[in-house]
Amino acid sequence: MHAPLLTEGTRAIQCGSCRPQRRQISFSALSVEPKGPTDGRAVTSHLLPTYARVDLAFERGEGAWLVATNGERYLDFTSGVAVNGLGHAHPYLVAALKAQADKVWHVSNLFRISEAERLAERLCAETFADLAFFCNSGAEAMECVIKVVRKYQYASGRPEHYRIITFEGAFHGRTLATLAAGGQKKYLEGFGPPVAGFDQVPFGDLDAVKAAIGPETAAILIEPIQGEGGVRVAATPFLRGLRELCDRHGLLLAFDEVQTGVGRTGSLFAYQRCGVEPDVMGIAKAIGGGFPLGACLCTADAGKGMTAGTHGSTFGANPLAMTVGNAVLDIVLAPGFLDKVRRSAILFRQRLAEMRDRHAGVIAAVRGEGLLLGLVAVGPNGALVDALRAEKLLAAAAGDNVVRMLPPLIIEETEIAEAITRIDRAAGRLEQTSQPNAEAKP
Repeated sequence: MHAPLLTEGTRAIQCGSCRPQRRQISFSALSVEPKGPTDGRAVTSHLLPTYARVDLAFERGEGAWLVATNGERYLDFTSGVAVNGLGHAHPYLVAALKAQADKVWHVSNLFRISEAERLAERLCAETFADLAFFCNSGAEAMECVIKVVRKYQYASGRPEHYRIITFEGAFHGRTLATLAAGGQKKYLEGFGPPVAGFDQVPFGDLDAVKAAIGPETAAILIEPIQGEGGVRVAATPFLRGLRELCDRHGLLLAFDEVQTGVGRTGSLFAYQRCGVEPDVMGIAKAIGGGFPLGACLCTADAGKGMTAGTHGSTFGANPLAMTVGNAVLDIVLAPGFLDKVRRSAILFRQRLAEMRDRHAGVIAAVRGEGLLLGLVAVGPNGALVDALRAEKLLAAAAGDNVVRMLPPLIIEETEIAEAITRIDRAAGRLEQTSQPNAEAKP
């Protein structure tokens, strides 16, 4: 007996010679009958409700634009939270993925994967690294970073060195270890005792870092720019100070460039803007251009403990992801591409500064580097995000009451101008709604 046929609208998906049995489903408002007790909330989807999703869905995209299921066009300045660095449906990436899909999707890491070896060689040639490990996400990349630094100390004859200094406001992922590394209570609550081995200190406080170094310290882990934490930029002298401390105490310096990497700051990686090289680094997001892909990069010395059997990933380095990753590098490393990103970033920041001056009651400051910029909101940042979305401009909230602006790296001047027009209208509307009622009695 065959399973029931699932249909979408009037299109049937048939199983072998099954006769279609049509069942209409509205995915925009799926009515679900609970099988057990609930807390009284209406159940409208079979998806676990871990996201506070906006009631908005998209059916297609092109470049910096998304088209909603109702046909409305949105200017996308979230880029999938810095994932779609080359915009939506980039023809070069689409062609590369389709070509590989006709060859082989998955073979496992029991065998050599030529696309992976090529991507690793290219990433190492363009960075400090000698070695790369491929996975599927930023959280996995950062898990690998944590394992690399601990295993390095073990292989160096210092197994008691396992603790990692991290920074308040950091976000390194959603696994138990990366949540503990970030140390934010709102993400840790309810999941039992945090994974041991992480010491948080204030972001940018070198004296606090010095005080935190102890006999069990293995490494210092930092985001060059805290994205989720409020688009806070680590100053170059501070990063240089961390490098000096690591060299002095036999520690590894680890960078989290999951959000800042692959051109977002105008350099291939953010560390290259200040000349401070890490020993190990996690990357993801834009390296796959929207296809799930992450990587841990490290020096040969830092990776000396990661021998056969010490780490793995079932889907890591699959040919589809590796092909897309190589296609992304083809574009980002092409002559002139990063120069254009830097020009776009300067223009966008200048125009945002104009908005700050024009709407000081809504925008308090502009932060960030490259095309990772943040508007510090005067009122609740969620209100500004909503106002922007009402103008068909998509932005993402962040910590410290910030709204992140993450346009694709391929953004054009005309699209920046259009975004500024929409920001201007949104801020103006917020100013009007915040004005006290002139007829109200004191």
